Amino acid sequence: MLKLFLPNQHVKSVLQIKPEELIERGVKGIITDLDNTLVEWDRPDATPELIEWFKLMQEHGIKITIVSNNVEKRVKLFSNPVGLPFVHQARKPMRKAFRRALRDMDLQKDEVVVIGDQLLTDVLGGNRLGVYTILVVPVAQTDGFITKFNRKMERRILAWMKRKGMINWEE
Repeated sequence: MLKLFLPNQHVKSVLQIKPEELIERGVKGIITDLDNTLVEWDRPDATPELIEWFKLMQEHGIKITIVSNNVEKRVKLFSNPVGLPFVHQARKPMRKAFRRALRDMDLQKDEVVVIGDQLLTDVLGGNRLGVYTILVVPVAQTDGFITKFNRKMERRILAWMKRKGMINWEE
């Protein structure tokens, strides 16, 4: 059961994820979380570095869809200026929004990675669907109320996994 919380990969930032590595793995699409994965939860716009990362992925033929539990207004304000499709109020870790993103990108689950900063939403949802998952270190050190609760639970899960030798990275 706890293996559903175990990401396939861990990186400090989405900017460390290279299109060549994804292509080598057969990846044609990215389903990514928004808040504290791409930008701070209270930052309305993409950073210049992130915009370049989006362009780099798209130049390599990799599609990107944002799947967020946040409200439409928040996700639309971020996504529209950078031209990315999105699913809002996704109710992650439920699989419905992930399936919608797959269908919209016209890709199979073995052609997609899920990127996110939370074990209880992004990693669990991606793993339940059978998709390769990448956990990133949260961009911000502050969180909303529900996320604060999730982080406490995540710290316990990560500590257990570390004791069992399931993970070897440092946060």
